[in-house]
Amino acid sequence: MQVEIQKEIALTPEDSVLMDMHSLYNIINIISGELQILEMMSGDERALKDCVDLCFRIKDGMGSKESILENARSMDQHAGFIRKRLQDFLDSHPGLKDDPQAGESRANIDSVLGILRVRAREVVNRLDDPEKWEDHDLNQLKQNFLDVFSAMEKNSKGRYRFVFNLARQGPGDYFIHLNFESIQGNRINMPPVFQDVMRDLMANARKYTDPGGKGLAGLYGDGRNIHFLVEDTGCGIPENELEKVVDYKFRGSNVQEKRTMGGGFGLTKVYSVVRQFGGRMWIDSEEGSGTRITLRLPRPQG
Repeated sequence: MQVEIQKEIALTPEDSVLMDMHSLYNIINIISGELQILEMMSGDERALKDCVDLCFRIKDGMGSKESILENARSMDQHAGFIRKRLQDFLDSHPGLKDDPQAGESRANIDSVLGILRVRAREVVNRLDDPEKWEDHDLNQLKQNFLDVFSAMEKNSKGRYRFVFNLARQGPGDYFIHLNFESIQGNRINMPPVFQDVMRDLMANARKYTDPGGKGLAGLYGDGRNIHFLVEDTGCGIPENELEKVVDYKFRGSNVQEKRTMGGGFGLTKVYSVVRQFGGRMWIDSEEGSGTRITLRLPRPQG
């Protein structure tokens, strides 16, 4: 069943800021989680306390634009500090250097720190001019998504992998298909924050689809509108909850028990951004069969 979402949603200014930082929030959660795993493996649960505390300070500072900008502008320094402390930690615990699980955690932290630095630059750019549109290189845009999938795969610790050729999909793999096009050739003009929206929708598609499923995404700029569609073969949304899924921190009744690292802001943010830029959003879903979400943003004319 397809419905167009047209409801009003009530958010406090603090909710709006935290929601906008949704992607950063999730990344910091992953880093702090991996650091704490390494602490437990070492037998010293305070060995990386300064790094874990830094992660929590960054998250705690997501309630105000000033703190967000301060941390985002210092993210290269924060990432360098965590990498240096992690190296010192491993040097002082040589038994962990050859441990496969510790190696996975370190690789995951390295991968996610790289993405964190990119996200921080995006945040600074976006907060300086929230309403702007700018050109994006489609090849780089696609590569950004491939980098995200790579980081997600590392974070899964072998629970699943992503493949981009249907003939290579195994029982525990996700098949991902991305098709990004524009009448501008290799460029597409869109708000920088829309890349966050695209990532959030693809992350949701993975989150609520079991390994062995599929996630499809299409982006098209026709000169007048930006069209984006994500379709998955996941658990779907109960019919009576289709409009509720954009409410702040709402989770579907059929996924209440599913553990996630997020704050429950994803679809709220998607819908808020669509409304901010005068766009429209449709959800087509059947419980147990998957979900299709369609977005359309009108380009500023003149």
